[in-house]
Amino acid sequence: MSAAWSFRGGEWFGIFGPSATVVLPPSEKDRVARLWELVDDGAGFDETLDALISSGLRELPGFVLVSEGESETKVVIRGAARVHLATGDEVVHVEGDGATTWVERSVRDVTRVRIEVADETDAGDALDGVLDGGLVRLASAEHPPASEEPTESTESAESSESTEPAEDETDHDGLTRYPQTVPVDLVAPREPGIPGQPPVPPVTARPVARLLLPTGDTVDVDRSVLVGRAPEANRIVTDGEPRLVVVDSPHQEVSSTHLEVRPGSGADHGCAVATDLGSTNGSVVVQPGLPPEDLRPGVTVQLVPGAVVDLGDGVSIEVIDA
Repeated sequence: MSAAWSFRGGEWFGIFGPSATVVLPPSEKDRVARLWELVDDGAGFDETLDALISSGLRELPGFVLVSEGESETKVVIRGAARVHLATGDEVVHVEGDGATTWVERSVRDVTRVRIEVADETDAGDALDGVLDGGLVRLASAEHPPASEEPTESTESAESSESTEPAEDETDHDGLTRYPQTVPVDLVAPREPGIPGQPPVPPVTARPVARLLLPTGDTVDVDRSVLVGRAPEANRIVTDGEPRLVVVDSPHQEVSSTHLEVRPGSGADHGCAVATDLGSTNGSVVVQPGLPPEDLRPGVTVQLVPGAVVDLGDGVSIEVIDA
């Protein structure tokens, strides 16, 4: 299936990436930048779901996650949302429920997906645009894009009935069609680093610190250092190739790409800074002489020599002088 989606404007946040789509209610604006970073970098179903629930479901009233594989489409819904999946002559309807943890379905051979997070009367009739990856405010979205058959001439178009959809106007697969508008450029190219944080500096001439690993090995912090069970470079965009540090996690408590440590910029210039990358179980930093501090996902914290970052599962990393 094409990666493009059509959408109608609304209040919810729609985050569209190459491997996953996430829709969040208006109350979850603080989560959007971190999830856009993740989804835009190609995160799939498991990694995106981990990030969504990393701070607990109690604080997340609703969401939609759709991820398409080669022959299977996975859907997870919580709260007031609906997803319709067309497959052959059947349409599978999945509705969220705020009283449960979430509703999850896997459907094979899906030909079309429609996400609805607002009533039809609230969303308007015409499409607002078509996008191939991006971040928008929406009430509904459809993939592949909803389209209208082109008219043969201006005269026939003028004599035709209104292009607004009738209640029973549906495609062959049972999902409603709406007029298609010109594709729009919705999101400017993303700058390197984490949205809202200072730009990531290039590789430094000398390390600003070293990381002492549980194995006794040390790693220079002269560029982005990604730590996790199976860290992936595409999680963070930097000016230099990041260092990938694999740590053992017998109970799988450490996320695949759990933590970034890099040279700071601006007020943090010359120091190492750490960012939790939306890990499932979180990270805790203990600075010398201070109580433990939970790292908020996507928020950069300066590390001083002697600081210890605990990733869970017995994995702790100490910051030492370069």
